[in-house]
Amino acid sequence: MIVLNKLNDPQLGREMFRIVKEQAGQVAERLGRAVTLMEVCGTHTMNITSTGLHGLLSGLVELRSGPGCPVCVTAAGEIEQMLAFTRVPRVTVATFGDMVRVPGLVSSLEMERARGARVQIVYSPADAVALARDNPTREVVFLGVGFETTAPLVALSINQAANLGLANFSVYSVHKLVPPVMRALLNAGEVRVDGFLLPGHVCAVTGSHAFAFIGEDYGIPAVVTGFTTVDILDALYVLLKKIHTGDNRVVNGYRWVVRDEGNLQAQEAMKDYFYTGDAFWRGFGVVNCSGLFIKEKFARYDAMRKFVLGEPDSTGGLDLVVQPANIAASKAGASGDCFTINNAAEPRGCRCGELLRGLITPEGCALFGRKCTPATPVGPCMVSAEGACAAYYRYGAAITN
Repeated sequence: MIVLNKLNDPQLGREMFRIVKEQAGQVAERLGRAVTLMEVCGTHTMNITSTGLHGLLSGLVELRSGPGCPVCVTAAGEIEQMLAFTRVPRVTVATFGDMVRVPGLVSSLEMERARGARVQIVYSPADAVALARDNPTREVVFLGVGFETTAPLVALSINQAANLGLANFSVYSVHKLVPPVMRALLNAGEVRVDGFLLPGHVCAVTGSHAFAFIGEDYGIPAVVTGFTTVDILDALYVLLKKIHTGDNRVVNGYRWVVRDEGNLQAQEAMKDYFYTGDAFWRGFGVVNCSGLFIKEKFARYDAMRKFVLGEPDSTGGLDLVVQPANIAASKAGASGDCFTINNAAEPRGCRCGELLRGLITPEGCALFGRKCTPATPVGPCMVSAEGACAAYYRYGAAITN
């Protein structure tokens, strides 16, 4: 409790900010430009924007958002497939709430629900299993969206469904892994980043060692950090000090939650139920070995095997045909190869992809705050609670003042 009180101490935060700003000034003067740092977590983005750190550090530190929002990086083609599941008779789609309003090409889960589809918001994968148990005459498809933080829970939900003998539960897994996309981001070399704030929740599963390559292979420092303002200010100070001294090692600044080796039980759960394959990321295209796909021995719980995908129709949607639960796994890589999906086109004018690569801030998109608002979102970055556009729109005054 003492630690928690300290992490939320306004006076401590103000003093830490003074030190960070002083350090930032020294580093910016040495570099001859503002320091560019990237946060790789949507919760960090929300905290940074709500506290006005962008404006307070303007001219000294430029904070960019990266691929840290799992809803935002979900590919357009995957969204279309989710919508297609809602159109299958006797199917209930179970999803976390932040997916409901994400726009597809012509529809969303919210719009499909308004048309009569069964779309059920759940708060955990276990809730989706319970939904299948309590509705034995309906197929329940859970939308498995998220990074390493949610994948172990989805793995356990498959185990739970198997123990209950449920034949009407399946998962559409679009889980993605963060370390591979960080390599893709750095290999692209599109934006100069001087340091990274790494996601504490992801690292709680992967361990901080999973990101050591950022310093070792690319010579860029990074700090694993938590989510309070004090956490973030501490991480900023450490990053700035590292940049100033030329120390490129990755540091675990969240040791009361994150171990260097990570959560071994969670890692084993993922290995037991998933294999890795190439996955499509919004803004990045195909990223090697970055997706989690359900293993062959659990094929009866894989929505990609249980339902056969048809060709995209004129609206961009996909027809689905219900198949027996024991369908052969030819649709999803029985040999262990990644099942390749076709990615649909991005919404016209939407620059979420560039935002996720750190090339622009939300104001760099012509749709931001005009055609694209929380009431009428064009892209997922304006919808998700972890989306940078949603954060900038909500806390815009805190950024500019």
